[in-house]
Amino acid sequence: MKAAALLFLLGVASIGAAIAGAAFSPPAGRPVTVAFVISDGANVIDFAGAWEVFQDTARPGSEEPGFRLFTVSESRRALTLTGGLKVVPDHTFADAPPADIVVVGANGSTEGMIPWLKKVGADPDTVLMSVCTGAFKVASAGLFDGKRATTHHDFFDAFAQRFPKVELDRDARYVQAGPRLFSAGGLTSGIDLALHMVDLYYGADAAKATARYMEYRRATP
Repeated sequence: MKAAALLFLLGVASIGAAIAGAAFSPPAGRPVTVAFVISDGANVIDFAGAWEVFQDTARPGSEEPGFRLFTVSESRRALTLTGGLKVVPDHTFADAPPADIVVVGANGSTEGMIPWLKKVGADPDTVLMSVCTGAFKVASAGLFDGKRATTHHDFFDAFAQRFPKVELDRDARYVQAGPRLFSAGGLTSGIDLALHMVDLYYGADAAKATARYMEYRRATP
């Protein structure tokens, strides 16, 4: 067998092994799509940490990107995030394409955000993950009712008081509330949850490779 053909077959085998060990099936023939919800005042690391994880992940056995990323907001006007970072969203809530994963970090309130989260949260094929006080937005959409969730430790008491129907986990770095519903604590915990997403879609080896490339030591849930 020629070397090129052997390498091709080995690559196919490694993809199959990674997918077989994953909890979620990656879409065939395309990357996993990820929508990041942002608004004025959005915390940069809440979305940028997860963004870095996803942008650094390749599909197992290839150099093709494992994820395709875009931002979603109320409008396409330039937003001012924490520290003065300016970002122009790719899409609005009205025209955003479907996403396999939706990431909600600490954000300001907008008129269309909660209704949009209710819509995507009702889709059984969409993974929804909050980071930091993004949990307040997801909880406001009623998606954590009767389930476990976590948020930034400075906001535990406020969250528990505002959302008594949610079982607040004050110890975990991130938790799974349902088959496709997750929340992470503050700031860098979003990196750990994003790496967990890589593990769920592409397997443990892919998540380890991404963390190693990022020079990041993963924390336990």
